[in-house]
Amino acid sequence: MNKYTSKFLLFLFLFPAVLLSQNKLLIPMESNGQTNHLKAYGIAYRHLLAGKELDWLLNYRGGSFLFNFSSSLEEECKNKNVSYELLDGTRSAQIYAEAQDESKNTDVIRLEKVARLAVYIPPFSLPWDDAVQLAMDYAEIPYDKLWDEEVLSGKLKGYDWIHLHHEDFSGQYGKFFATYGMAAWYQNQMKVNEETAKKFGYKKVSGLKLAVVKKLKEYIANGGFLFTMCSATDTYDIALAVQYTDICDAMYDHDGFDTDANNRLDFSECIAFQDFQIELNPYVYKYSNIDITTDLLSYGSYNDYFKLVDFSAKFDPVPTMLIQCHTSLVKGFLGQTSGFHKQYVKPNVVILGMNEGTDFVKYIHGNYGKGTFTLLGGHDPEDYQHLVGAPATELNNYPNSPGYRLILNNVLFPAAKKKKLKT
Repeated sequence: MNKYTSKFLLFLFLFPAVLLSQNKLLIPMESNGQTNHLKAYGIAYRHLLAGKELDWLLNYRGGSFLFNFSSSLEEECKNKNVSYELLDGTRSAQIYAEAQDESKNTDVIRLEKVARLAVYIPPFSLPWDDAVQLAMDYAEIPYDKLWDEEVLSGKLKGYDWIHLHHEDFSGQYGKFFATYGMAAWYQNQMKVNEETAKKFGYKKVSGLKLAVVKKLKEYIANGGFLFTMCSATDTYDIALAVQYTDICDAMYDHDGFDTDANNRLDFSECIAFQDFQIELNPYVYKYSNIDITTDLLSYGSYNDYFKLVDFSAKFDPVPTMLIQCHTSLVKGFLGQTSGFHKQYVKPNVVILGMNEGTDFVKYIHGNYGKGTFTLLGGHDPEDYQHLVGAPATELNNYPNSPGYRLILNNVLFPAAKKKKLKT
């Protein structure tokens, strides 16, 4: 009898008989075993939404999902073109034993409570899309939309998870003035933002956005999950760092900026970054030296790949959930903020992915109070240099996108059993 056989027999002896008698449905997530990775997340989320539980098999066949069998679940997999396997009780027990084998970097995480999801997005139309909304819409995962008024009026309390994307919390409207200052959409966003600031008693939009950031920070501290991409990754902390000075020139807030602002930055309230410097030229399309976009442009799209860090599934379940993918090397993608120079990332923040041989960090995660924040640089995983006004990515063409899987990992991980995560 070999080592594995003895472990499996012991597992059969200890495993509850009622579970051994149950048939299971496995949704495999490896590269060559799944027809539609992205739709699989939607099936898992809606299963939780119906009040049911499932198991996430970390690092097992690409981060597979294991459900109690039902004919309706099987039918949904067929309808969504999601690959699945039917397992009898013995095979199910064998998979649990394999995934929990102490000699392997795999584990089982029970998903049990569906997260209430929100996306922070303005009420006016802008000439770009939000990759997280595209992912959730494609996977058919429901969410609500919030903006400044809802955040400031306390409606965050109704949600477990919120996403921020192409927002500039520094009050500089994305620093688009040089290129799009005369565009109707740009002038409209200025008008609406200034009216909203006035409504809430702020003289400047930068004051409004700082108040929003502080509400979001309070939300995280109380146990909320924050996920940001693109310009929302670094302008969140920039807003906190510049709160005692003024970095907005006249075209943004109708008066000049503090030329000595970089000597007045306060990093004590920042959650992810430190020791950075602000780009004070209002005509330069960059917020600070945190961002790696300029460096990546010299690489070119053919050389831009970031590697996911390999974590212990048993001892680091949260970062392991966040990197579940069918490849460890993911094609990069630009955004207004494409990633972060490592030297400006706070030492207590966990790096989830970075370009090998460089200091370019793409994907990070951290804790603040009772909650967490996760930042993914770039705008759209399947559109390398997404331009203003470009059409939205059609995810039917990318059902197995590794980058979009990283987004959907963030949507799903708040459902994990909290007791398990503390061990």
